[in-house]
Amino acid sequence: MLTGALLILAPLFLGFALRLENRRAMTVIHYLVEGLVYFILGLLGLGLGQMSGLADQLAGMAVQVSLLVLVLLVANLAGLWLLHQFQPMTPDQSAPAVSSGYRRLFLAGLKPLLAVLAGVVAGYWLLPDLPLAEDLATAMLMLLLLLIGLQLRNAGLSLRRLLFNRHGLGIALALAVSSLVAGLVLVPVLDTGLYQSLALASGFGWYSLSGIVIGDALGPAWGGVAFLNDVIREIIALAIIPLLISKRPAMAIGYGGATAMDFTLPVIRSSGGLACVPVAIASGFILSFLSPVLMAVFLSLAA
Repeated sequence: MLTGALLILAPLFLGFALRLENRRAMTVIHYLVEGLVYFILGLLGLGLGQMSGLADQLAGMAVQVSLLVLVLLVANLAGLWLLHQFQPMTPDQSAPAVSSGYRRLFLAGLKPLLAVLAGVVAGYWLLPDLPLAEDLATAMLMLLLLLIGLQLRNAGLSLRRLLFNRHGLGIALALAVSSLVAGLVLVPVLDTGLYQSLALASGFGWYSLSGIVIGDALGPAWGGVAFLNDVIREIIALAIIPLLISKRPAMAIGYGGATAMDFTLPVIRSSGGLACVPVAIASGFILSFLSPVLMAVFLSLAA
């Protein structure tokens, strides 16, 4: 189990408390974060590849991922639709058409899957058992959270403006609450404990965090389920944003979860216009903080 799950929050808040003025340092941090994400995902795949009885568990994992994705999709879109009824956003009718960059982003969404697949292949066929891999993954995750905290603190964003962005805050809360409702619904379906199910529902698209944290706490099989659930959320978000954003901006922005402030932001910008950008950044920022907090709390309660 994850010992002291709440301790994973310390690097995030420590990083957020530090201020850097050096742009070169921030550029280095950006590339370090990108490299760490793929390294951690490779370690997640390694753990899956070396898991005892992997072949026998794949069918069960596929069912669990499908249930998570489907129930979260329905719950999230329903919650965001209700938000739109009570707090509608005005679509930007002058938004430009989606460019070919959208297709490149969609293909880029497959890269995390390739990183995990490479780890699975290495763990299953190439490498011997590595007993320190789990400890290394936890250490790299804490370093990643420290660097992400630095990025959030030094992104030139006003915390007050983000937290008081009415639409962004509403979208973040609607997604978080509807995800937890889905987690409650999934308790008997996934045949897992209450807090474990709520933790699985709290990834909000942050696959590099959810996969390794859940895997550390509940084992590599559940880590793989959490990772795939959040990667598939990101891919679905890239597909539905251009379809929904002209009529239901909150649904389009919100379903991407934490990725609305980074990975899915270019698609939100290109298909929804400039007016959607501050809302997307605010909702993604809030969910990026809520996700590790909620997962750590639920996993601590489950321990």
